[in-house]
Amino acid sequence: YYVRKQGVLMALLLLCFGRNMDRTEHLKEMFLPVLDEMDVRLYDLVYRNSGRERILEVSIMKQDGSMDLDTCAAVSERLSEVLDEKDPIAEEYTLEVCSPGAEREIRDLNELDAMAGEYVYVRLREPFKKMLEITGEILSVENDLITLEYRDKAARRKAEFTKDNIDYIRLAVRI
Repeated sequence: YYVRKQGVLMALLLLCFGRNMDRTEHLKEMFLPVLDEMDVRLYDLVYRNSGRERILEVSIMKQDGSMDLDTCAAVSERLSEVLDEKDPIAEEYTLEVCSPGAEREIRDLNELDAMAGEYVYVRLREPFKKMLEITGEILSVENDLITLEYRDKAARRKAEFTKDNIDYIRLAVRI
């Protein structure tokens, strides 16, 4: 009896999340030509509930990883036009176009190849000198080997690890 109930619950969850995933994929397909035209990349697209309000959040960034308010506003205008024209969402919602933030996750590790000089937080799978977490500046990326300069009290030290050893990495803000 419990297994049958659990199976029904799983089917309902898949049905609900499946619809949301289909909607998200459809919206991405609609938005990509506009984003390409405006020379920005899609970082994330999320359709979520916030209390009673539904929000379509579109996170974008320029090709160099930066973002500014004017670009967000211009992209928001264009995406609004596309949404008004094609009307893919039946219920009422709010469109939010934003940057991924100053501490965005680096999802594509190939981005690291062009990120020398960036300050990052890294969580490793296997420890480097007994450390699983390191925050520092990327000095170089060569053949999947990353060299990071970090501070250990007053001393500056170097850590080396491969991309395969990265569990999670994001930009960090220097304090």
